[in-house]
Amino acid sequence: MDLAGRCPVFDLDSAIDRGCALHERAVALRAQGKPVGARRACLQALALFEKSSGRSHPDVANVLLDLAGAYLELGKLPEAARAVDRAMAILAPLARPMRGDIDIARLRVQALVRQSEVLVARGAYLEAERPCKQAIRIAEVEIKADEDIAFALNALGVVYKYTSRFDEAEPLYRRALALTVRARGRSDPEVASILHNLGGLEHSRGRFARGEPYARRSVAIRERALGPNHPQVAADIAALAAILDGRSKRKEAETLLRRAIDIFAHTLGKDHFEVGFNLGQLAAVCHASGRLAEAARLYARAVRIQRRTLGARHPVLASTLANFAKLRKARRATRRG
Repeated sequence: MDLAGRCPVFDLDSAIDRGCALHERAVALRAQGKPVGARRACLQALALFEKSSGRSHPDVANVLLDLAGAYLELGKLPEAARAVDRAMAILAPLARPMRGDIDIARLRVQALVRQSEVLVARGAYLEAERPCKQAIRIAEVEIKADEDIAFALNALGVVYKYTSRFDEAEPLYRRALALTVRARGRSDPEVASILHNLGGLEHSRGRFARGEPYARRSVAIRERALGPNHPQVAADIAALAAILDGRSKRKEAETLLRRAIDIFAHTLGKDHFEVGFNLGQLAAVCHASGRLAEAARLYARAVRIQRRTLGARHPVLASTLANFAKLRKARRATRRG
């Protein structure tokens, strides 16, 4: 009770306005590569919307999806999964009665794609296909807008790339690219995202020369749009480095990887999974360059971070451990020689 002995009045309109402002701030912070601040703003907005609109309102689902995105960027996968599951539970009963409502359809697409992103991050690649296909159906049938269709197509392309279905991934990426360019122009960061994925696809195919132009264009677009120290720029730089390593351009690859690691450590934290992943990549470059002791130290750091952030059974950790084992074998052979 307040000092006058009366219960304080809850101002519904004011709470909704504050919640909207906080959610907008969270979206802006995510775009700036600041997931810690975005998570904080999302949690504050969530509390206001739950109190003003109820725990099952679409506005709550909307905030939960951005909260899940922030958790993903922070490498907090269980928290991201819980936020997505709750958003999907809110949206599920709204799908049929509100069919034709574009805003609800867009939230459903975002929720399904976010679910696939969580599954991919956890290494559950096969499970991630179904939500992407559902998202594409909703985008094509109910929304019919280029950006939404491209968003879902790109997500399915990522899944197919991770499951080595390269010939199925490529047309999805190319269609997503054409739709995104038509909707946003050639210099939009979303175009950079798809170019990044096309480069990654060629890297996975072992066609490094074909992948390099995509990767370089991705870096150029994103760096111009977001600045040199954004974590998404770091991701593009690291992807380019992997392609350059495949082309035996190891000096440039190493320089780019060290820059990417520094950006990730500064913006996301020195124990973030992106730091751990790229330490493993840098270790491989050092190994290929014959610097075995340095590579061993980098692999050891990478394994510690990956085990803590991704879990003991993740495919990325398995690959790093396999590379570390090859290095140890090479060092033993060197000592015996």
